[in-house]
Amino acid sequence: MILPTKHVRPDRALIGVGAEVLDILKRPMTMSRLWDEVRGRRSLHAPNAPIDYQWFILSLDLLFTVGAVDFDRGLVRRVQS
Repeated sequence: MILPTKHVRPDRALIGVGAEVLDILKRPMTMSRLWDEVRGRRSLHAPNAPIDYQWFILSLDLLFTVGAVDFDRGLVRRVQS
C-alpha cells in the first residue's frame, strides 16, 4: 500500500501519489485546489489509474508523517529542508 508491490502499481502506491503531490505543490495551496490539481494531472498522465479522495488524503498523511508537508492556516505547503 505504501510502497509498490506485485499487487500495487507504482502509480497507485502512496509513495507514488505523494511524489505527485509534492511535484504539484510548488506553492502553498488549499486542500480543494491541490485535490483538483492532482485529479487533473492524473486524468492526463494516468487515465487508467484514478485515485479517490481517501487515497489522496492517505498520501498527505504519509507526507505529513515524514515531515514533507505542513498544514497551516488552511494551506498545504511543502516543508523546506
